[in-house]
Amino acid sequence: MADFKLNHFHFKTPDPKATADWYVNNLGATVVQEIGDIGYKLDLHGIPMNVTTLVEGQPIEQFYGLEHVAIDTNDLPGTVAQLEASGAKILAQFQVGSGRNVCFFEGPDGVRLEVLETPP
Repeated sequence: MADFKLNHFHFKTPDPKATADWYVNNLGATVVQEIGDIGYKLDLHGIPMNVTTLVEGQPIEQFYGLEHVAIDTNDLPGTVAQLEASGAKILAQFQVGSGRNVCFFEGPDGVRLEVLETPP
């Protein structure tokens, strides 16, 4: 069996600059590199992300978004307040079986994200 490791999450958007800026300004991502005129490579706390527009000539169907990305936070109430202030749509807040509080919210282009409180 082959060895596998995560390479990247790919988010496609009609406005890569605005989407990349949103991840930088709201979740602390850093821009690693521009990808020509189609988008950006980001680092979201160790998670490599590509944020691009639709890629011309790609032979498979393309669509905008990704199911969700989960991120830990040591200040869930503060994070949720910041997200609400930025206009993010809060989808649900609840406690998971381990007792951790979580919040699902919608980022740019309908991308579903989750923040989880850091365990004590």
